[in-house]
Amino acid sequence: MEVLEKILLASVEMFRQYGFKTITMDDIARKSGVSKKTLYQHFANKTEVVNESVTWYQSKISENCLSMMNNSENAVEGMVKVMEMFDQIYRQINPTALLELERFYPEGFQKFKENILSKDVLAIKENIQKGVSEGLYRDGIDAEFLSRFRVELFMIMFHTNLLVNDRFDLKTVAYKISEHFLFGIMTPKGEKLYAKYKEKYLTDIVKI
Repeated sequence: MEVLEKILLASVEMFRQYGFKTITMDDIARKSGVSKKTLYQHFANKTEVVNESVTWYQSKISENCLSMMNNSENAVEGMVKVMEMFDQIYRQINPTALLELERFYPEGFQKFKENILSKDVLAIKENIQKGVSEGLYRDGIDAEFLSRFRVELFMIMFHTNLLVNDRFDLKTVAYKISEHFLFGIMTPKGEKLYAKYKEKYLTDIVKI
């Protein structure tokens, strides 16, 4: 693994576990297994590390989502596979991380939102269009609007709200939002397939 990738991977692991505010360049160097001199050869300061690591990690996730959707039997399976992947991510992420990114590193947060609009919204829109053509999602739904709506629901989870609290943790809320979203667009045919894939992929997700 190249030095830059080691730094980015270590940074992501620390940021998603502890948030952005408390992590120092010393922490990043130690976790990466590199000297501070080497770290500063790649990044001038922590802000650069944050911006680059967020973009790098987000690109990896977007690529995985697109690959899962493109290599699934149908649109419903694609969505369920993505739900399973995000369940694993939410098990490891600090719910306050995105709030800290927005507050303390606005440039990184802006890039985060821009990448969502350019990649994630497009991927969901294509999945919706595919599902309609397969007869798994309802005819006449607005793929452009619903893809943006789905991403907005994702963003809401990371802000203080009535959903994420002592009773409902982040991964449970994410699962419930995804499932309700799908039931809002699926046809009876799609619902039957969802039950099948839910049993196959989502058995480990906690249901309340």
